[in-house]
Amino acid sequence: MEKSHTLKRYTSTFLLLVFVLFSLHAQTDFKEYQGKVIDGRTNKALEAASLSINNTNISTITNSEGQFTLKVPNNYLDSKVVVSFLGYNTYVVPLSELANTKYVIELYEAVTELSTVNIAAFKDAESLVRKVFDDKSANVGEESVFMTAFYRETIKRRNRNVSLTEAVVNILKQPNSSQQRDAIQLGKARKSTDYTRLDTVSVKLQGGPFSTMYLDIMKYPEYIFTEESISGYNFTFNNPSTINNRTVFVVDFNPKNNQLQVNYRGKLFIDVQSLALVSANYFLDVSNIAKTKNLLVKRKPSDIEVYPLEAIYKVDYKEKGNKWYYSYSNLSLTFKVNKKRQLFNKVYTLSSEMAVTDWEVNSADKKIKNKDKLRPSVIITDAISGFSDPNFWGQYNLIEPDKSIESAIDKIKKNIEKQKDKEKTANG
Repeated sequence: MEKSHTLKRYTSTFLLLVFVLFSLHAQTDFKEYQGKVIDGRTNKALEAASLSINNTNISTITNSEGQFTLKVPNNYLDSKVVVSFLGYNTYVVPLSELANTKYVIELYEAVTELSTVNIAAFKDAESLVRKVFDDKSANVGEESVFMTAFYRETIKRRNRNVSLTEAVVNILKQPNSSQQRDAIQLGKARKSTDYTRLDTVSVKLQGGPFSTMYLDIMKYPEYIFTEESISGYNFTFNNPSTINNRTVFVVDFNPKNNQLQVNYRGKLFIDVQSLALVSANYFLDVSNIAKTKNLLVKRKPSDIEVYPLEAIYKVDYKEKGNKWYYSYSNLSLTFKVNKKRQLFNKVYTLSSEMAVTDWEVNSADKKIKNKDKLRPSVIITDAISGFSDPNFWGQYNLIEPDKSIESAIDKIKKNIEKQKDKEKTANG
């Protein structure tokens, strides 16, 4: 009952951006590898490709330019890296081949065939989706887990980055059946914000790491597929695909009549063998302006109206020991801000992503003290300040920053320094 009440209370924060990262190990001896993952046929960079150290829970994700940085403890240097991406054949390479160079990994699209017998096992796509959620205890780990993840949230005005926040957080993820809430502890964090570019509009993401964690729809299905709302969607089979060299059903879903309070459209990727959810890509239907106006807003001035232009969501899961664990999620919100008596509208994009980079079953019953827990209403940019030296993250795995983000950091820092100089001059 407590869990249900809490989830309803924070339903609005789900549409906002949250990202979580947790640190498990304290090794100081590690080696760093860098490289890029591309489509072997087109040379196109592959965003959010997963790289994992074989037989461990250590992993990372490529950025939008296909680039990655992977930090590996010395005791795993003889291991292999498993590189996977939805719809592509998995690639395995020894770590030794990645050493001392920016290695380019080529992945190739998989040719997937699925017999009619597989599909015929289900009356229709909706019955498959219902089975995934009804039987999730067979596929989702039921133990408490400590996770390590890297969190990044950015704010853009038009196409220009004006704010960047990154954090390492500790996550205590409770079993799906538990009445206890998941807990998050802030570890390392840094930010860079050009508030002059945000003008008089305070653009912030309420919920911080929690909002992204609520994208874990296997634990929080009520945010998208409740027993009532699932009947409000049409589910249809699309062409099958491949992830980690395993075939997955691809199920498209669309609202039947737009009568739901919030409508989504998207795809579910379901493992053929286990019937576990492997990935979900979906977006908010913003076609009805009257219904979606101010939908993504927690607080706003009375003279401002906010219209969402786009809201995109993604969540991925990884298998370990025949169980599937939350591993990655991202969210991107683009909205238009109308202010009375202003001629031009402002367009902002708020983006957030979280990649679990390590985890362990909480067999030792570790706790996060109440005083160290982040509140689900936290605004992470208000909790931290400033960027630090390049070695700030140490051995922690992270998502390599895009060139646009690196450029934005430099510009923001320069603008801040200029502003400080002006203030010093004005104060005599």
